[in-house]
Amino acid sequence: MFRRIKNYLGNSVLPLGLCFLISFDGLLPVAAAQNLPVRIDIVVVAGEGAASPARQRVTADPTVRIEDDDHRPVAGVPVVFALPVSGTSGEFGNGAKTLAVLTDKDGLAVAHGLKTNEVPGKLQVYVTASFHGLRARTLINQTVEGVPVSQARGQHASRSGGTWKWVVLGIAAAGGAAAGVYFGTHSSSSSPVSIGTGAVVFGSPQ
Repeated sequence: MFRRIKNYLGNSVLPLGLCFLISFDGLLPVAAAQNLPVRIDIVVVAGEGAASPARQRVTADPTVRIEDDDHRPVAGVPVVFALPVSGTSGEFGNGAKTLAVLTDKDGLAVAHGLKTNEVPGKLQVYVTASFHGLRARTLINQTVEGVPVSQARGQHASRSGGTWKWVVLGIAAAGGAAAGVYFGTHSSSSSPVSIGTGAVVFGSPQ
């Protein structure tokens, strides 16, 4: 009788239990992955179309919201704002032409302290985001107005609409990961842009 029960447990119950554990273990990564979005989008909240005087703080800080595929805000996403290195440009509050920001609980990232340079024209701010292998990018277009004639006398201003030049900048992303930002020749239409834990490529080299 004892031997029959032992054989029953060994031949039926134990294999079924092992199958259940294996199946449960396989479901854990799937369940964890369900908490991650399958796509992220960048929504421009503020800054688009803003007009600002030359050599002044912009009238509207570039602001974006990162959303998932269900239009819900995503927190903790590294967002990089980048400016041209020549022509109509400026610098952020950190004194550089790039600024890395993590989205807050509402999925918002704000580029504080952007100040224009002396070159009037169209100012384009590249915005890129990367989150668990998901990438998104967009452009925020602003306008830099010319300085008064009295202030422009005796100043040597470069021509507006200069081409983008290559520049490599180290950016500290979330968790201490480093990313490189490259600017290529830019035209009126946007070029492919990507960002990741490795190199970030803007446009294409000449």
